[in-house]
Amino acid sequence: MSGDRYRLTVKERDRLGSSETRRLRKQGLVPGVLYGKGDPKPFVVEERALRAALTTDSGLHAVLDVVVEGTSATHPSILKEYQRDPIRGLVSHIDLQEVRLDRPIQSSVNVVLTGGEDAPGVREGGVLGQPTTTLNIEALPMEMPESIEVDVSQLEMNGTLRLADVALQEGVTFLDDAEGTVIATITPPTREVEPDETAEEAAEGAGGAADAEQAPEGGADAPAGGDAAGDPGTVEG
Repeated sequence: MSGDRYRLTVKERDRLGSSETRRLRKQGLVPGVLYGKGDPKPFVVEERALRAALTTDSGLHAVLDVVVEGTSATHPSILKEYQRDPIRGLVSHIDLQEVRLDRPIQSSVNVVLTGGEDAPGVREGGVLGQPTTTLNIEALPMEMPESIEVDVSQLEMNGTLRLADVALQEGVTFLDDAEGTVIATITPPTREVEPDETAEEAAEGAGGAADAEQAPEGGADAPAGGDAAGDPGTVEG
C-alpha cells in the first residue's frame, strides 16, 4: 500500500506563457497547476524536490502535502498528470489534484507478474504472455498501491489467468471487467516449419524444364545468316 506522505513546498506562479515556462525550466524549476477547491492554482516547484517526492516507495501514487510558500495551509494531493521533456527525460510540467484522505479515489496502476519461472507451463517450454499491463482500481489515497502483484506460479500450459482469478486486496476495488480482463496466458512455443525438400526439388526441376523450353535470344545459339546487322559477309552500297 501507499502510506507515503511527502511535504512539497511550492511557490505561487503569477506569470504564465510559454516563454515564462522555458525560463523557469532553465532555472531548474517545474511549472504546475494545483486543482481542488476554487480556481486552479498555478505554481512552480524545484525539480530536485519534485523528483524526491515522486521516488518514494509509493512512487507516482504518493500523497503530497502541498504547501504554498508564505502560507500555512496543507493541501493533500496526488499526481493527476505529468509531462516529460522528450530529450532530457525530466518532468517538465505537473498537474496535482487535491483530495480528501477519507474518500476513495480512482487510479491506474501497473500489473507485476510473479512466479513466472515456477509456472508448470513455462517449465514445459511455454511462453508467458501478459495481455493486461495496467488495472483501474479504487482505494483511499493512503491505501493506493504502487502496483498490483499477480502470482502466476500455478499457471499450466494453455492456461489463462483472468482478473476474476486475482485475489482481492484489502481496501482495493478492481474496476475492470473481471471475466473479460485477461492478466496472463501461457501458450506453446511457435514451431518453425521445416521446408519440404522434395517439394523444393520438384519446384527447382520444373523451373529448369521451363527455362529449357524457352528459345534462347542471341549468344552462341543464335541462328547464323547474312541478314544480321554488321555481318562480315554483307556489303552495303
